[in-house]
Amino acid sequence: MNEAPLPQALRQDLRLYASGPGADGGPTWAIQDPVSNRFFRIGWLEYECLLRWPGKPDEIAAAIEASTPLAVEAEQVADFARFLDLHQLTLPSGDTRQRLLRHAREPGWRHWRWWLHNYLFIRVPLVRPQRFLDKLTPALAPLFTPLAFWLVFAATLLGLVLVVRQWEHFTHSVLDSLTPTGMLGFVLALIVSKTLHELGHAVVATRLGVRVAHMGVAFLVMWPMLYTDTGESWRLRSHRQRLAISLAGVSVEIILAGLATLAWALLDEGALRQAALYLATTGWVVSLALNISPFMRFDGYFILSDLLDFPNLHERSGALARIWLRRSLLGLPDAWPETLPSKTRRTLIVFAFTTWVYRLIVFLGIALMVYFFFFKALGIFLMLVELVWFIGRPVWMEVAVWKKRWPEVHLRRRQLLHGVLAGLFLLALIPWPFSVDTHGLARAERQQLVFAPFPAELVELHAGGVVAAGATLAAFSTPDLLARQAQVLAGTQALERRLAGLLELDGGVNKQRALTQRLDEQHAELRGIAEETGRLAVQAEFAGQWRDVSPLLRPGTWLGVREALGVLIDPHSWVVDAYVEQRLVDRIEAGARVSFLPQNGVWALAGEVVAVDSTGSPRLPHPMLDSRHGGGFTTQPDGREATPREALYRVRIRLHDVPAEIREMRGSVRIAGKPRSLVWESLKGALATLVRESGF
Repeated sequence: MNEAPLPQALRQDLRLYASGPGADGGPTWAIQDPVSNRFFRIGWLEYECLLRWPGKPDEIAAAIEASTPLAVEAEQVADFARFLDLHQLTLPSGDTRQRLLRHAREPGWRHWRWWLHNYLFIRVPLVRPQRFLDKLTPALAPLFTPLAFWLVFAATLLGLVLVVRQWEHFTHSVLDSLTPTGMLGFVLALIVSKTLHELGHAVVATRLGVRVAHMGVAFLVMWPMLYTDTGESWRLRSHRQRLAISLAGVSVEIILAGLATLAWALLDEGALRQAALYLATTGWVVSLALNISPFMRFDGYFILSDLLDFPNLHERSGALARIWLRRSLLGLPDAWPETLPSKTRRTLIVFAFTTWVYRLIVFLGIALMVYFFFFKALGIFLMLVELVWFIGRPVWMEVAVWKKRWPEVHLRRRQLLHGVLAGLFLLALIPWPFSVDTHGLARAERQQLVFAPFPAELVELHAGGVVAAGATLAAFSTPDLLARQAQVLAGTQALERRLAGLLELDGGVNKQRALTQRLDEQHAELRGIAEETGRLAVQAEFAGQWRDVSPLLRPGTWLGVREALGVLIDPHSWVVDAYVEQRLVDRIEAGARVSFLPQNGVWALAGEVVAVDSTGSPRLPHPMLDSRHGGGFTTQPDGREATPREALYRVRIRLHDVPAEIREMRGSVRIAGKPRSLVWESLKGALATLVRESGF
């Protein structure tokens, strides 16, 4: 029997609201703390405790059992008392008053400790919009009718159909907008979209009778994000009404994106169509991608919580996952934190693990962003704070529990865990042949591109198909060259006649020498013209297939030197030009096995590495591999060429098989790398990073 008195009486400013039934059908209530504007959802047992507050745990438990069908233990009442005291819902005792007084005397945001703990997420209230919302909400009532819904749905569907029919033009327009001016347009569209998003939350909350305390800006790692305080939605008895408030922001963005999509499809080129493109893109891609994830406390999380009517989804699923780990790995007989059906419990445990992995990736990304956002010394410090606080601290807290309870683990299980850890470490030490995945372009090893040697008139063009070595692929003519040849030939003949006459007359030696030198120059020019004339007929250097011959080219067409007439390829030997990052070059060696999977292909082609370049490629020679054309490598424009953002090294690969389609094709390349130890690679990578980033 627990006869210890409960904490002080409840605070008089607290408010209690009846809420809807819980997932188990039991009644629920919500306690509102008007000071912090927070709501705490409680069940039937906690409500009965409040009716008999204050008192001793055993007396309250006995009174509840006597007047209700609930079976209550004194420890349950004591746990609820600790909950009230933890969240400062009771009148403070002497020790609590001293703690609150010390907290009130802290300098807050004026002290460096406040910024250390809050720089990752800061909320700044800006407006109290309730009066404005009370006037705006009735005016927007027609937008909440079935007719408005079906009109917007039809407009969105029509816009999507029209954009699909112009999909290539739409994607090119998006890529063409990735300029400094275009990025500014996307930012402005994002501001408009997010403002209407938050206004959607506020209007729906007002329609349902929920007061919007304030709206403002939250800074997530110094990145501004608008927010709306709809915390009082927990006063609503229906979880469907809370779901409507959570869905309002995303719904507004979908409506805005749908109407903007239709506008882009119908408008002519100009500023309005470009603005519609910005709104459609940010609405469909950026805004929804950030909001629908249930693994962070954004709209997706609250939508899922309200849809399942499962408050505190992250906390409760995390508690279940931690207990599952202790029961499964350590064999501890810990009770589940709450009674749930087995299927629901398993689903929540999987959700918790997914959330942890997702947050690990996000927090690592935030840590890197913090490091690169600030100057190096401050970036390193803030990155370490972020890693320790959000990743290291939760892990260490759980490890501390395991360490404390390690003596409770059965000896055989401890030996098994030690053996598993030792085995994993040995596996990490053993070199494993990890593959290197990259992108490449497959082409015929021997190919001959045919261009006009200089601006000339097309006289003959061989039809596409199989050709023999030495066959004439294209023949050209140029009147200027013929005129020069005739002029030089006439001059040569005149000089020869003059020189012959001078010899008959036995003229001067100097004059003979001068004429002879001029005649030699004319002969040299004739030889040069003959060489250029020989270039007017392009012959096949090898037997192969003559392809990509334009059907529009006809004899008599004038061509420049940059216009390709076709390409001759040897279809029996194929190579792949693949490119890898500098950190992966040392893992590839000549003779390594390779598989090449063409884009949209089903079967991979086998091959082997022939050579690896020892120097990086200053440019990306194959435009098909550029991300701007759907390839896998990001480049930055540098005049007429594309320069890779990361240092890339070419890997030449010879395919053992001939592709089914005789054409150039890009695809995915998997190269068998040299065996590497995970431990050694991790240490080497960490040391390389430290060396690279050690300069201040």
